Amino acid sequence: MHSILIIVFLPLIAAIVAGFTNKSAPSVFAKAITTGALFIGAALSWPIFLGFVGGTYEPTVVPVLKWVQSGMLTFDWALRVDTLTAIMLVVINTVSALVHLYSWGYMDEDPDQPRFFAYLSLFTFAMLMLVTADNLVQMFFGWEGVGLASYLLIGFWFRKPSAGAAAIKAFVVNRVGDLGFMLGIFGTYLVFDTVSISEILAAAPGMSGATIGFLGYTVQTMDVLCILLFIGAMGKSAQLGLHTWLPDAMEGPTPVSALIHAATMVTAGVFMVCRLSPMFEAAPVALGMVTFVGAATCIFAATVGTTQWDIKRVIAYSTCSQLGYMFFAAGVGAYGAAMFHLFTHAFFKALLFLGAGSVIHAMHHEQDMRYYGALRKHIPLTFWAMMAGTLAITGVGIYHLGAGFAGFWSKDAILEVAYGRGTELGNFAFWMGTFAALLTSFYSWRLMFLTFWGKPRWAESEHIQHAVHHGHDASDEHNPASQEDAGHDAHHPVPSKDYEAGTAGYHPHESPLTMLIPLVILSVGAVLAGQVFAPTFLDDAAFWGSSIFYNEPLIHAMHGVPYLVKYAAFIVMLLGLLVAWYAYIKDTSVPAKAAEQLGPVYRFLYNKWYFDELYHYLFVVPAFWLGRQFWKLGDVGTIDRFGPNGVAWVVEKGAVGAKRFQTGYLYSYALVMLLGLVAAITWVLF
Repeated sequence: MHSILIIVFLPLIAAIVAGFTNKSAPSVFAKAITTGALFIGAALSWPIFLGFVGGTYEPTVVPVLKWVQSGMLTFDWALRVDTLTAIMLVVINTVSALVHLYSWGYMDEDPDQPRFFAYLSLFTFAMLMLVTADNLVQMFFGWEGVGLASYLLIGFWFRKPSAGAAAIKAFVVNRVGDLGFMLGIFGTYLVFDTVSISEILAAAPGMSGATIGFLGYTVQTMDVLCILLFIGAMGKSAQLGLHTWLPDAMEGPTPVSALIHAATMVTAGVFMVCRLSPMFEAAPVALGMVTFVGAATCIFAATVGTTQWDIKRVIAYSTCSQLGYMFFAAGVGAYGAAMFHLFTHAFFKALLFLGAGSVIHAMHHEQDMRYYGALRKHIPLTFWAMMAGTLAITGVGIYHLGAGFAGFWSKDAILEVAYGRGTELGNFAFWMGTFAALLTSFYSWRLMFLTFWGKPRWAESEHIQHAVHHGHDASDEHNPASQEDAGHDAHHPVPSKDYEAGTAGYHPHESPLTMLIPLVILSVGAVLAGQVFAPTFLDDAAFWGSSIFYNEPLIHAMHGVPYLVKYAAFIVMLLGLLVAWYAYIKDTSVPAKAAEQLGPVYRFLYNKWYFDELYHYLFVVPAFWLGRQFWKLGDVGTIDRFGPNGVAWVVEKGAVGAKRFQTGYLYSYALVMLLGLVAAITWVLF
């Protein structure tokens, strides 16, 4: 049996067993079986990946079963294993396995742990289905499976109204993108007469310049197909316009946030574009759209991230921004650089989310950074893990020393390749990416300074006050015990009068071992992933083989850019660090003054460019109005009136009329029966 079969189907089996067992067995059973399955999958995935790195593993397709045979349309369920798949296997399984382990501590007090772990494993299986797809229908199957599982996970605490709303929002927005993806698949089958990915990619270069009728116009065939496919990627990877669901996905537990944002769902769009890169190379207009949307998303999310106070939302907007980097890298033709950033991003973004969860855990599920401060001495392991993640995402490294954290290698490569492309869109992406790197540095160090430095501001938090005066078990509507809360001591004593100012007598504590082990492992990835794998991902054409389109002249141009370009990310990182230090350590009055002086600009950014409000009035309000009209006029006014209610009225009135013919005399009824019999015989005979 090929190991890929175990890797893909073991999470599904674990999810089924955990889900159907549910509370009939101790929760440790569901936790053990799902976590064990994912660690086995991760252990089997790394040899495949390292085999491609070393050049000892050959691409293969492993058949599973016959699937569809309908006329000319025929395809099987098969698992494609090449370099691109191998990268996604280690990313998905490694992060998912660590998230499972982390959840042992984080979700320890939640009564629905079996359901939670079943959802996590189902989510992982769906993502594995997507990345191993050998045809577009199978890819769409995994694509929708991930959407379904994300809906279940985001709305895990379904009794919480905001969680239900966030899950619905994610589901609806992704369906908008998926409509484009579906149309793209239909169009691709129409043009290529197959859904086999290998056959499509082989034929794609020959379709360059071909035209097709679309909406009454004659347009470039490949541009239309790739734009439709990219719309699907925009929804799944939260690009500008279809991004609004991603920050709201924070309503799910922190491990869910790490899984969705770091390694799985949001990377699906990037993976799809890279998988179909020969198609996009034959579609210059579509590639331009990918570049522009990616660069615009990059700067949009970075600007919003500078104004947010919720620690998880800051990291969520960071995810949105980093996805923009990946897309504009793919848009300029550097698919290897896009996948490299996806690879490194998985480690440091999962680290940041799980580190944030550890902070939330220590602070009695308080998520507002304004109520943190001075935590580095209380939770030192979490602090150093978050520091490693911050150094990675901000791109700390020195080119001439050949040393840097993970984000330094991948982010710098993207900026260099955008500049090296030499086109107007490439230059636009470079400058947007550089400015976004400045903002990324600012809000990342802002998060660190607000959380771990300065004076304690815990006493201002309702959550902390609740923990101190009422104890952990006394939950209320503001402090639901199972929501962003796990692993605390049972009670916190009432503070003495000599406690440190600003603490309210609260004593943060480090997370349990099951939460710290993933942080340590991910920290290693955040520090070394770029350093170790940069030459392979960026310069080794043999490593990629035929899994993506590898533009070797572009890579040479990337290495030839001026040194100022190579140091751009490092320079803006220092500037962002200095600004954040001055505003949140040196002179803490600066942020309030800046917000007041900027006024409308600050409110514009704080309110996320008013996209939510705009969509509310453009789509939500009209949809509700239309729904009410259908309900009042269609359902109540027509169907009910002339259907069930109308029939009931007729029967009622008929009964009233019939009563008048009820005499109560037997001979009257006998006469009526006789007349009816005569009439029936007469009709039969004549």
